[in-house]
Amino acid sequence: MPTIYDVAREAGVSAATVSRVLNGARTVDPAMVARVLTAVRELGYRPNAVARNLRRSRTTLWAVIISDIGNPFFTATVRGVEDVAQQAGYSVVLCNSDEDPAKEETYVAAALSEQMAGVIIASSGSAKAAKSLLDSPIPVVAIDRQLPRGEVDTVVVDNEAGARTATRHLLDAGYRRIACITGPEGVSTADLRLRGYTTALSAQQPPEPLVARTDFREQGGYDAMASLLSSPERPDAVFVANNLMTVGALRCLADREVRVPGEMGVVGFDEIPWADLVRPSLTTVAQPTYELGRMAARLLVDRIATPAGRPATVVLPAELRPRQSSAR
Repeated sequence: MPTIYDVAREAGVSAATVSRVLNGARTVDPAMVARVLTAVRELGYRPNAVARNLRRSRTTLWAVIISDIGNPFFTATVRGVEDVAQQAGYSVVLCNSDEDPAKEETYVAAALSEQMAGVIIASSGSAKAAKSLLDSPIPVVAIDRQLPRGEVDTVVVDNEAGARTATRHLLDAGYRRIACITGPEGVSTADLRLRGYTTALSAQQPPEPLVARTDFREQGGYDAMASLLSSPERPDAVFVANNLMTVGALRCLADREVRVPGEMGVVGFDEIPWADLVRPSLTTVAQPTYELGRMAARLLVDRIATPAGRPATVVLPAELRPRQSSAR
């Protein structure tokens, strides 16, 4: 295996310079940095991570704790995180809490015990996990969902505005009994999307809101849609507050032979890869998923470099993509 001295000899610099380059020092001449990195690639040199971590008292790993690995929303989001992490010299460990607070708490405890360099978390709502993170010295960035009980660097989409736009779109299309299927109470994305829906309805003075809360899963969306169809105040449209629940709601409508959009208009929050392919095509509120992950990772890099300072909150816009499912 090549050593740091082999890299130094190949690059024509000292071993100390190689060490400074590999540790991210910004005072090294760019030409020397280029020579060192070229030598590292050509020789296949790998730093001794154990020794480096002992010197730093912290690993070069990030824990990325997401709430549901089965949700396509997180695919591009984690890609955005990983691209920035790799450029900054960090590796990503992906943890799936499965919308289970107890499982989330276990992953948080593991990240703290392993002294990971940072944590990016899409919280399932566990106050205990949030407190553990806030009480630790490890930098934390909340993504997609705000962290309960405390302020940390946060990257979210404007959930309330996106839901409000979606509901107004259905009202403008002529629907009047518009229902909302949203997630668990206390989860910021569920609560904010519900608030956007109710705000849009209140401006039009329609009947009372028709709301079904469930678990952000496909089966939850199916069951919530079935409940709404059985309601005496059966809706003529539905705004569904995430992609998996939208799939479940559409499956329920198909099973009950409810025509979309003739009998039921549908708008889902989160873009779905096949939204343009199904018939009728699906109206969605699209989130900038890759940018969410990229921005969260950049905030984490900055927070690791500068631990002090007030937490930043970045709010990205969502985009309504009208298609056939909401065109009455």
